[in-house]
Amino acid sequence: QVQLVESGGGLVQAGGSLRLSCAASGSIFSINAMGWYRQAPGKQRELVADITSGSGTNYADSVKGRFTIFRDNAKNTVYLQMNSLKPEDTAVYYCNADRIRYGRGGYYRNVYDLWGQGTQVTVSS
Repeated sequence: QVQLVESGGGLVQAGGSLRLSCAASGSIFSINAMGWYRQAPGKQRELVADITSGSGTNYADSVKGRFTIFRDNAKNTVYLQMNSLKPEDTAVYYCNADRIRYGRGGYYRNVYDLWGQGTQVTVSS
């Protein structure tokens, strides 16, 4: 079974920093693009940042210059470094992988559009 497990959320004051981690578990062979999304109460889930398997990155305008996404392919992990946090960054943050190739029963298999369980980030003013 392949899973994405997030960690690193918490409560921080405005202007502070947090680093989120998302690790894929299982007999992973490769992971395509990965991303971080967030959902605030009463709002739709939105893309925060994503990164290709070759480490090309894309950011929402609201986080450019403050957040950095990066990955460690050897650890099957993607990170989100969040600096200069604002109260409007408060949300549940979710990790996503668009395709994970893994081994099972002697065969390679794929899982698509996999999500983590989410981690709460709260920024106080």
